[in-house]
Amino acid sequence: MHTPRVIMGFCAAVILVLAAAGGCAPPQAAVSDEDSSPPLSSGVLEPTEDAEGAAMYVPAEPLTSVADVVAMVKPAVVAIDTETTVYDVLRRTRIQQGAGSGWIISEDGYIVTNTHVVGDAETVTVTLDDGTSYEADKVYADELTDIAVVKIGATGLPVAEIGDSSALRVGEPVVAIGNSLGMGISATAGIASAVGVSLETSPGQTLLDLIQTDAAINPGNSGGPLLNTQGQVIGINSVKIATVGVEGMGYAISIDEALPVIEDLINRGKVVRAWLGVGLYTVTPLLADQYSLSVDSGVVITEVVANSPADNGGLQPGDVIVEFGGIEVTTAQELAQVIMSHEVGDRVEIVYWREDTEEVTYATLIEGP
Repeated sequence: MHTPRVIMGFCAAVILVLAAAGGCAPPQAAVSDEDSSPPLSSGVLEPTEDAEGAAMYVPAEPLTSVADVVAMVKPAVVAIDTETTVYDVLRRTRIQQGAGSGWIISEDGYIVTNTHVVGDAETVTVTLDDGTSYEADKVYADELTDIAVVKIGATGLPVAEIGDSSALRVGEPVVAIGNSLGMGISATAGIASAVGVSLETSPGQTLLDLIQTDAAINPGNSGGPLLNTQGQVIGINSVKIATVGVEGMGYAISIDEALPVIEDLINRGKVVRAWLGVGLYTVTPLLADQYSLSVDSGVVITEVVANSPADNGGLQPGDVIVEFGGIEVTTAQELAQVIMSHEVGDRVEIVYWREDTEEVTYATLIEGP
């Protein structure tokens, strides 16, 4: 997508550090074309039923201490070291090393981490808790969500149990485990400071449904698990805010948000999403006043990709979408989630404002590039 040409001045700059030692350039997703992976199997909580027959999840009993949580999960946490070829200002090459973390989701060698840890690396080495090292056989990465899966040639591995991040309450204790500063696996503890957070981490990339925590998330922790008091993975440690005077603001991608992406990466080697082909920005009263928009709520289109479903549907930069597929939308994040909830090939009705007129169009969604 090209840089949005409308409303550039309103994009707030938040300095975020992707917590991987080595400071790599923005990654490109590395995806193998091979796909012989078995269906995902992991320690997901087993559903039961309540008195009315509705599905519900019964959590395990809390462990007695942080030490118990660490002892339970540490065997399933791995250190990840990478090597990437980079160029200096004179176009001379050198090898840049990086470090991150991951956790084992399948006993036959599937490991979850972040895309910014492994996405552009030529060499990815995984070191298990027992000290055994493996070079990655495959790397499947999704840049949009910053989630990646690494496959190593090992079996019978210890697996981290997956929890239910929707049950997490603000103030509950959490534990982060990872390869902090590339110095080996260590643990930090804190609380869940906020849930359901959205953060723009780079132009065109907004991470959704994040868990904010004051547990220290340092360079090298990226990709490691955030755990609840049952020792279950409820998040993937991903970013921290790094600016003067800000402390205790680390973020993990919630496991509920991450799991469908992980399943697609393991089972398909990539994530298939419906795509409209627009740049989006949330309308606020201030924005509406500055740009003389007809409505003060909705999602303004900042660009339209040529020959995209949006282009074929007649949408233009400056149009304000207020309803998509019968669902009212008021923020860019809401609209992005609604689009991704559709299937490729769906024909959707779009209600939007162009200047002083409410219009309706239709678009047939295609697979995103």
